[in-house]
Amino acid sequence: KIMKVEKLDPKELRKLSIKDLQKKLKDLKLILMKLRMKQRIDGALENPMAIRTTKRNIARVLTIIREKQLKGEN
Repeated sequence: KIMKVEKLDPKELRKLSIKDLQKKLKDLKLILMKLRMKQRIDGALENPMAIRTTKRNIARVLTIIREKQLKGEN
C-alpha cells in the first residue's frame, strides 16, 4: 500500500478546531512512524521526500495549534 504524502495547506488547517488539529497531528505522527519503519525494513522508500514532507506537516499543525491557543480559541 502506497502512502500519499502531500503538503498540507495552512489556510485549510486554520479552519479546523484545535481538537481536529490534534487528531490530524496524531495521524501525521502515525504516518511518520510507518514511513520510518518501512524505510528501516526495505532500506529505501518509493518517495524519499515523504518523511521530510510529513515532518514539515507536523510542524505546520503544531504551529497553528499554538497560534490558536495564543488567540484563546478552543
